[in-house]
Amino acid sequence: MKHIAVKLLAFIALACSLATTARADSFAKRVDFGGGRMMYIECHGSGSPTVLLISGTDTASDLWHAADQKGPTVYDDIQKTTRVCAYDRPGAPHLDQTFSRSDPVPQPTSPQNGVDDLVALLKAADVPGPYVLVAHSFSGTIARVFAGQHPDEVKGIVFVDVLTPELRAQMTPEEWKIWKRINARPAKALAAYPDLERQDFDETLDQTAAAAALRPMPVVVLTASDKFIDVVPKLIQAGELPPDTPPDFGAVVDRANSAAQNQLAVLVPGAVHITDTHSGHNIMIDNAPVVIRAIRMVVDAVRAGQTSLKG
Repeated sequence: MKHIAVKLLAFIALACSLATTARADSFAKRVDFGGGRMMYIECHGSGSPTVLLISGTDTASDLWHAADQKGPTVYDDIQKTTRVCAYDRPGAPHLDQTFSRSDPVPQPTSPQNGVDDLVALLKAADVPGPYVLVAHSFSGTIARVFAGQHPDEVKGIVFVDVLTPELRAQMTPEEWKIWKRINARPAKALAAYPDLERQDFDETLDQTAAAAALRPMPVVVLTASDKFIDVVPKLIQAGELPPDTPPDFGAVVDRANSAAQNQLAVLVPGAVHITDTHSGHNIMIDNAPVVIRAIRMVVDAVRAGQTSLKG
């Protein structure tokens, strides 16, 4: 009888395991995570750690598997080796300019808002850690606050040309004022999409700077290699930047961002900093293999129990 009971318990354990696996199968859906709100999330693949792809401002989850990417897409490649998830933040439009699939929220938003939403969403969607965060642009601030508040769940990070408080520190007050003005959401964009995601940049960077220091973990910092010095005059001429933008402001951005990315890379011992990305700001589109290799490097290190990529 005892032998039968052991077999029965083993069968129940196996059934529970399979049920868990079934819940972890591929899905793409809007999830109710409380407060009368729903957010869109999609997850594919299996294995640990779970890679969370976090898009920057003005971009939703399709940033990571856009049809016009060169070569393999980040999302499709990573799901072959581990669990990977992406989601739409409120007010983040898709590349085809369709609106976010997540319910709108009052704007501006902040890194803490982003962390609170992400934590609730992952719980409601049953996406447990540990996590490797892959953060682009503005979402680098979300990643740093998230990792500071949930250090036991975040085991590695890939920063993809992210916004940092170190960038602001590298600029004069006047330069920072210009940077904020030219990065504000245009009136035309807000008229077309009143719920468009936007930030108070000083609040965003203040929250990030106040976050707990990142613990030792495998980290890769990817920095765009294309420079703004030649791009800014073209953007002014095309009407994508305000006409009173200083035409040489690209040189300011290049100088400040280079120094800021270097500072970010030394926040965590043994972090790898890759600057030769052959890419503009959207590295996952311009050169997806670079991002894929970085994610795999971090995932492999996490699985090996490493707390650093070097040394």
